[in-house]
Amino acid sequence: MTEAVRAAFARQAGWCEALGSPFTARLCSVLGRQLRPEGAIGRRVLGWAGNPDALHDSVPLRLCGGLHGLVRTGRLPDLAKLYSPNPLPDEDMLWAEVEVVLRTAEAELLPWLDKPPQTNEVARSGVLAPGLATVAAEFGLPLSLLELGASAGLNLLVDRFRCEAGARVYGDPSSPVRLAPAWDGADPPDAALRIADRRGVDLHPVDISDPGERARLLAYVWPDQAERLARLEAALRLGAGNPPPVDSGDAADWLGGRLERAVPGIVRVVYHSIAFQYFPPETQDTVEAVMAEAGAAATPNSPLAWLAYELGPEGGLPTLRLRTWPDRRDRILARADPHGRKVTWLA
Repeated sequence: MTEAVRAAFARQAGWCEALGSPFTARLCSVLGRQLRPEGAIGRRVLGWAGNPDALHDSVPLRLCGGLHGLVRTGRLPDLAKLYSPNPLPDEDMLWAEVEVVLRTAEAELLPWLDKPPQTNEVARSGVLAPGLATVAAEFGLPLSLLELGASAGLNLLVDRFRCEAGARVYGDPSSPVRLAPAWDGADPPDAALRIADRRGVDLHPVDISDPGERARLLAYVWPDQAERLARLEAALRLGAGNPPPVDSGDAADWLGGRLERAVPGIVRVVYHSIAFQYFPPETQDTVEAVMAEAGAAATPNSPLAWLAYELGPEGGLPTLRLRTWPDRRDRILARADPHGRKVTWLA
């Protein structure tokens, strides 16, 4: 298992480097090579009982999130000097400080290993918005948003953000949250996002009215990605006064209840972003079955859409896939990186 854990840290370092976070890449690399089983943290991590990689228990980001969380509280001033916006430290310097922290802040770090990392990447709304506009343009009806794996539910607020997609602007043009991914391809449909209602589900919803939960959410953003941190902070402020409703529960069970009866005059849009891969296989299969059953009952006045911004089984960049009923269309609208920085529109 030790070898599997070290390999998971190395793979996570590669992902961080590719996604523009050299500091977190270096931290993962150093931890993966230098961590020893002498202390409680080292024993727990290197003897991990489950699958430590990013598609399962995501052990590297549990530990990195804990370190960032403590740095953000001011608890670790010496380590904080090595974090962004300071220059990228060399590996020996970084490990020397981290090694001290693993001993002196052991009790505070251990609870961060108990839960998987939880993020709410707001920039993904910049990819989802043109997909939702496609649904709005095709059916000409208001949208009922149903998000699976919603976390804090911030991507349920897509119409309250300014989302730029090619020449289009969706949502609130004056919003303090501006999403403008690099755009390649034709302009998406010109349609307003008229939201009839919105609701999400998550196994562990984040209560954005709780300062501690907001702080935890921010801790999982990679510390050298200042734009992501600022964007999340702005979205949290925007949503705090009127938080989006997110229920606690299994996505498949919840969805079955929400789709039991068709609602005339609206499009029910089930969507999720970089979340489906983390659902257990049985949950994935049940969601597929629920959608097929609800789709069979859809009508032109009560259509159904499934918008999935997810990694494909073949790997590579995530795709934005749209399935609709009753017309039974299934197409790839776009490709985009996991953090919503660039979109290639294919539709």
